[in-house]
Amino acid sequence: MKNIIRLFCVISFFISSIVYADIKFWTTEVQPARMAKQEEMAKAFEAKTGIKVEVIPVEEKDLGTRATAAAAAGDLPDVIYHTLQYVLPWAEAGILDVDANNAVVKELGKNTFAPGALNMAKKGSKIAAVPVDGWTQMVVYRKDLFENADLAPPTSYANIVAAVEKLSKQNGMFGFVAATKTDENFMSQVLEHVLLANGVNIVKKGGIKKQGKKLKEALEFYKVIAKASPPGELYWKQSRALYFAGKTPMIIWSPFIMDELAGLRDSAPPTINSDPTSPELASKTGFITNFSGPSNKKGAAWADVRYFGITADADTDEAKQFIMYSMDEGYTSTLSIAPEGKFPVRRGNSSDPEAFTKAWSKLPVGVDRKAPLSDLYDPDVINNIVAGLDTANRWGVKEGELSRASKVINSQFINRITRLYIDDQIDVDEAVDMINKSLAKFK
Repeated sequence: MKNIIRLFCVISFFISSIVYADIKFWTTEVQPARMAKQEEMAKAFEAKTGIKVEVIPVEEKDLGTRATAAAAAGDLPDVIYHTLQYVLPWAEAGILDVDANNAVVKELGKNTFAPGALNMAKKGSKIAAVPVDGWTQMVVYRKDLFENADLAPPTSYANIVAAVEKLSKQNGMFGFVAATKTDENFMSQVLEHVLLANGVNIVKKGGIKKQGKKLKEALEFYKVIAKASPPGELYWKQSRALYFAGKTPMIIWSPFIMDELAGLRDSAPPTINSDPTSPELASKTGFITNFSGPSNKKGAAWADVRYFGITADADTDEAKQFIMYSMDEGYTSTLSIAPEGKFPVRRGNSSDPEAFTKAWSKLPVGVDRKAPLSDLYDPDVINNIVAGLDTANRWGVKEGELSRASKVINSQFINRITRLYIDDQIDVDEAVDMINKSLAKFK
């Protein structure tokens, strides 16, 4: 009996010594350095509020299945950091607590967020998840060459075509380096950006949208920039290498190029001069996030936005406090996890509408060397790239058809048909007809 009592006391001691988390937080930022920063933030939040947060890494590819299984078991975490693709489907499935997330956005101030990031998370009149950060694809261009040739910045199809015509073959340059490798996701992203710029949308609520004049104009434009590009199968690798070597005045790329342009990453050095650590190319580079086609004067920006979602199984009050902290007092720390790919979707607060944009611009970026973006780029450049999130867009978001649009994109037939047109194997009307026939299979 004494042994039993002793064993019971030992077990009771261990049970009482276990410290349970108050809330659980799933994150897809699973790299060790990023996990360490999130653990630091959780500790700072606990020190301020007394609320303990368990930071749980979940691979992005596993997030959908993990969330579905947890929802079925009634065991969802309190907060999930997730991609755009899950916002509306999870809201519909009851995985997200839409009212709680909308309340956080209202309390932080809707007007402090980038409109595009909010619009992509809209469910009726409510915001289904809290925008955290994002990035927009960009036209990366040589400001110095444009200014010397008296060219307007590449903010439209027309301006880009004018620059291609004027700068092609100048000092052995290619006028552009367009994505032409059809099985690369990079071509899918670039094409969607180009087509969005002219107002092309492939889906409507409940189905597919038949294409016509807007798609025709967009394909004709894409052929111009592809014909100004080198021959062969081109994707992100060649476009970056040729821009870094001073062999093209324009490419389309993500903001992850910004630290590399400044010579901060040894694995991708600028070769425009003999010094691979030189910031010269960065100083000569401009960025356009929103550009337009002839049928869509307001233009569009292709964006990848991430969100915090309070779930249906959450301790709602504590989850709200965690997000409020992460998006206000701790927001600069949130962005510091990877500042070159985490543009602030919340620009500032009631005291200073640009507080977080300013703080973000001073965060160090780079791999082998570090420097803040504000040391590398002018304030107008910083403001321009952040402003892209105002008009952020993706096919199928506002219609609640992101899943259908993703299936179309992943099938890559738009890439393949565009390539047939670029290579003069079909004309533009045939290309539009072929795309419409392929789209019809996704009704």
